[in-house]
Amino acid sequence: MIPIKSTHIMQGSFLFLLGAMTVCGFSPARAADGYPQRAIRLIIPYPPGGAGDIVGRMLSARLSERLGQQLVIDNRGGGGQVIATEMTAKAQPDGYTLLLASATHGVNPGLRDKLPYDSIRDFSPVTLVASSPLVFVAHPSLGVTNIKELVALAKTKPGVITYGSSGPGTGGHLAVELLNWLAGIKLVHVPYKGAGPALIDLVGGQIQVVCTSPLPAMPHVRAGRLRALAMTGLTRSRAAPEIPTVAEAGYGGYQAGLWYALLGPAKLPAPVVKRLHDDAVAVTRSQDMIDQLLAQGAEPVGNSPQELEAFLRAEIERWTRVIKQAHIKAD
Repeated sequence: MIPIKSTHIMQGSFLFLLGAMTVCGFSPARAADGYPQRAIRLIIPYPPGGAGDIVGRMLSARLSERLGQQLVIDNRGGGGQVIATEMTAKAQPDGYTLLLASATHGVNPGLRDKLPYDSIRDFSPVTLVASSPLVFVAHPSLGVTNIKELVALAKTKPGVITYGSSGPGTGGHLAVELLNWLAGIKLVHVPYKGAGPALIDLVGGQIQVVCTSPLPAMPHVRAGRLRALAMTGLTRSRAAPEIPTVAEAGYGGYQAGLWYALLGPAKLPAPVVKRLHDDAVAVTRSQDMIDQLLAQGAEPVGNSPQELEAFLRAEIERWTRVIKQAHIKAD
């Protein structure tokens, strides 16, 4: 049995140590003053080689230089991005674990009945790095050259015109379902295991429409194998300014596409958020980063944490409505 006197000594020693730590100013906020002091893990919720991975590596290389510490890429694909996102939500809020979230972050709350995190509450927004519109492309045999003509034709042939996507709940699927909803039409969904197979069948005439990233689609448009009908951004893309937007066709407020945002776990110290935000925005707005993003069909953004949070809320609200309207379920 430990004597009472010894217990008092142990308690007193602990209190003395705690008091000394307080006097010395030890706190998460003060510890953040020298941030970063070691390598930072950037979790990318998709396998290497895709568009998101490319954007993440472009960002990490330049951000490492500004922060003076290495950003280590951790590719965690699978699980509809839930695995990587949950890892970030449960990480220590010290700035040494970050997530390059994508548009799927705004889709999952409406697509999945239960998530192991809250898509807003469990994260600290830093900045929206980049966004990329999708492009509606059609096989020439369909005989349409723009969205208005597609909608008019679809109204005369409800449930006949088919469109392909990378699968249920993907960006291309939801973008077409949003048009279905707003225009009061019914294009029939044909899911594929990726954008590549969908484009192959579109070029071959097995399906009639696809909404996908401009990067793989535009070479077919320029070769005359497909027709570009519209871009899905709010404004015309600098990469293809000749293509009008869906909003220009009379569907004001229509917006869909890909995006990439830098998030950390909830309760990141304010100095850490500011340091990450300021350096990430400087990187995003550098000319070489702009040039590389445009080459990928993406636009640099670099907004504030408050603007990013408002954007995330709007994305979740929009896609939850579309998913419920179209009765979309995750695979």
